[in-house]
Amino acid sequence: MNRLDKRFDALRKNGKKAVILFVTAGDPDLPTTLDIIKALAANGTDCIELGIPFSDPIADGPVIQQSTARALANHITFHEIWNLVEAFRKDYDTPIVLMGYLNPILRYGTDRFVRDCRRCGVDGLIIADLPYEEGEELEPICREQDVHLIYLLAPEEMNARTEKIVHATRGFLYLVSHYGTTGRQEHFQKNLKRIVRSIRTLTSLPVAIGFGISSIQQARDAAEIADGVIVGSWLIRELEQSDTKTETAVQFVRRLRQAVDGG
Repeated sequence: MNRLDKRFDALRKNGKKAVILFVTAGDPDLPTTLDIIKALAANGTDCIELGIPFSDPIADGPVIQQSTARALANHITFHEIWNLVEAFRKDYDTPIVLMGYLNPILRYGTDRFVRDCRRCGVDGLIIADLPYEEGEELEPICREQDVHLIYLLAPEEMNARTEKIVHATRGFLYLVSHYGTTGRQEHFQKNLKRIVRSIRTLTSLPVAIGFGISSIQQARDAAEIADGVIVGSWLIRELEQSDTKTETAVQFVRRLRQAVDGG
């Protein structure tokens, strides 16, 4: 059974919501990334979203773009990411989802990429620029390797296309909180609660809200609506301003965990 499924099943049984945190692999360097994700896992993170550095991250806002640029300056390769995940897996069973873009995966080889994900301990895959209509090659490979392919779901009312995305996704549904790129947002789409209710009439998959959660109150609001909260830019902003990144990661996830749990 995929680690994502196990974790969400356990959370559901305990009446808890998922805390999902994004960091870029190789920012500021690989050893520090490993220390950060271990700290996140040890202090209440339910899933780690590990960003694959890419030169044209069109879905990412300025904070994650800068994080990606720092990682690219370190010339991070897929092989180094596999080694990073394998090192993490020696100590932690926390699910890991890779988030990246299609071109580097195609260059590497789609089948080879998914098999290496499975081999090193990756549980899911988000490809930010892969539309549902072009996922027919990747979906069967991911199912065969038990690596969950997670599509981004726009914050819009259910229609025939979004229903197909819901049924094609595995692991959890990533509901984008607003149109545009990642980063700080003052308000959620007003219809998110209604969208989540309509999704739940179609599937038992958990729904996690991401893009733009940048305060404790927003995290609480998202946790009340959905099954999980995804945070990226907010965490990266705090990490880049810190001289003690591991301790910053620890304090960040503890605060977020308390908020999501209703504290």
